Amino acid sequence: MSAEVFLDTNILVYCFDSTNPEKQNISKELVARKNWIVSWQVVQEFSSVALHKFRTPLKPDDLADYIELRLWPRCRVLPSEAIFQKATTIYNRYGFRFYDSLIIASALASGATKLLSEDMQHGQRIDSLEFLNPFV
Repeated sequence: MSAEVFLDTNILVYCFDSTNPEKQNISKELVARKNWIVSWQVVQEFSSVALHKFRTPLKPDDLADYIELRLWPRCRVLPSEAIFQKATTIYNRYGFRFYDSLIIASALASGATKLLSEDMQHGQRIDSLEFLNPFV
């Protein structure tokens, strides 16, 4: 179940964002690697953004293909009571927004050692998980 790197939703979104070529190129390089995983939450968040917030939204069939071919094979964490309990603990202890706390709890549950996101403090650690912003 474990992989070294857990990707936050923003990394996947930047793969489709031509308004920021530097972040797009970095994100595409990261996604091209084989050592990453995501959770059900990342798949849901990406789907919502892709259908509703992209400059040119993905067509539902294209999103379904992307999920089937790219995301679902990397989705290693599904919802559970334990993840929600851990997210609540993280929320209370560290003050992250709850959805970020769910991402962190999922990354911890996956066994990942790195969480790539621009939304977390670069270099911060929670347990065995280090937050890295690939755009710095």
